[in-house]
Amino acid sequence: MSSQPQYSAPVPPVSPASAPSRRPGVVPVVALVAGLLVGGGAVGAAWALSDDGRSTANAPADDARDACRALSGFDESKYGAKGPEGDIALNRFAAAGVLSASAAAGDKRYEPLAESVRRAQTLHAQTFDFGKEVKEELAKARDACGDL
Repeated sequence: MSSQPQYSAPVPPVSPASAPSRRPGVVPVVALVAGLLVGGGAVGAAWALSDDGRSTANAPADDARDACRALSGFDESKYGAKGPEGDIALNRFAAAGVLSASAAAGDKRYEPLAESVRRAQTLHAQTFDFGKEVKEELAKARDACGDL
């Protein structure tokens, strides 16, 4: 048996000018949004799957109360901090969105709460800041919690 050399087509070198360009900042934004969704989904799923004796008939009210508990423990000044404080803030903000949306899906009375949390999250995702508009929406959501 003779061994024949294997040939492959030459690969042209890639110059920096011909390399695909990436806009700086796109990857962190995608990572942040993905983190919010995964973190919020995980917290919401954990709460939903835990068996705490709640009845299905009260599920929307329970979800609304849990969203309000997440909001009451949420400190926006800790959001983005390194370590456990930042993780807690990120997950409470995400959980408030998931749980308030679940409550609103089950009972239209909770739509104002869900809408305010959603607006706060959307505004924050656009600005990466807890500015005046985001704080106003959080205040509306917390006010809706006071009515529960």
